[in-house]
Amino acid sequence: MTDEVRVQRPYTVIVGVSAKSKSPTALEWAAAQVAQNNGRLIAVRAWRPPVPAGTTSGGIAARVTDEAMSERSQQTALASDVAEVLGDDHFAEVLAIRGGKRKVLLAAAADADLLVVDAPRSFTGAPLFAQRLVDSATCPVVVMPPRMSQEPPTAIERASRAVGRAAVRSAALAGRPGYRPPMARG
Repeated sequence: MTDEVRVQRPYTVIVGVSAKSKSPTALEWAAAQVAQNNGRLIAVRAWRPPVPAGTTSGGIAARVTDEAMSERSQQTALASDVAEVLGDDHFAEVLAIRGGKRKVLLAAAADADLLVVDAPRSFTGAPLFAQRLVDSATCPVVVMPPRMSQEPPTAIERASRAVGRAAVRSAALAGRPGYRPPMARG
């Protein structure tokens, strides 16, 4: 029988931090989980290098981006965003990793105990992103719903609600000539 010493790794939570919203609810929730479990919090942001601008002749501009500078810039922006949400004395590690959001988050969470993300707010691919993340993850995934994140509705959401209300009102009045609903007081 051999004496095997097992080194226990700390409870690890990966939290995806959006460049747009800064994912405050996901960060705060993940930080609370880590504090409760004496663990390790790693804030991750995926980034892609900027695409060179096109020219009027249809070619690609000769300007080459400095990838090392872009990476440092992304790392600094992520550290600033995490500090803005959790405070300057936060204990989170920050990693800005080059690549697509899903692949970066899945790779970062490969050995983690939990992955926390905010629900995507865009209509283009939003349900697909969260579903694909949950389907492919090797650890439990917590997705913060938009209502819990307390983000204001987007212009498209406000417009779709207005169209929906108008459609319901139109259907209610259909076939009722001369009927006028009571005026709203207020």
